[in-house]
Amino acid sequence: MPLYRESGSSWWPLLWGPAFAVAGYLVEMVTGPASAGLWTIVGLGLMLGAVLWVYGRIKTGSIALTDSEAQFGREKLPVAMIEACRDVGAPTGARVLGGGWSVPKGTTAVPLRLLDGTVVLAWARDPEALLAALHQVVRG
Repeated sequence: MPLYRESGSSWWPLLWGPAFAVAGYLVEMVTGPASAGLWTIVGLGLMLGAVLWVYGRIKTGSIALTDSEAQFGREKLPVAMIEACRDVGAPTGARVLGGGWSVPKGTTAVPLRLLDGTVVLAWARDPEALLAALHQVVRG
């Protein structure tokens, strides 16, 4: 049962491609002969690009916290490895969970101290809600 969850993206950007194609078709109808088949292909092509983009964002930007593990992007961390989630300072050069060089845009870093003493950076759009959920399963 998830204690905390964030999606890396929603699926509504899939509508951008067809909307641009309809707008292009309408402009072409006003200015001269319009090709519905060509604009359909353009809309589907833009939608395919959006599907790939949204899927990638969901895979790399989603967060899930359960009683046993925390997942940040594609990286899973057993909750048993987390020693503390409160009053942990973030040293320069701390490793970011999920494999990025920095926390994803639009998120805030949440430092976590692991059992081996290293500090890693978790991240969330709502860091207080993540910390509250982490505090339920981590006693430090």
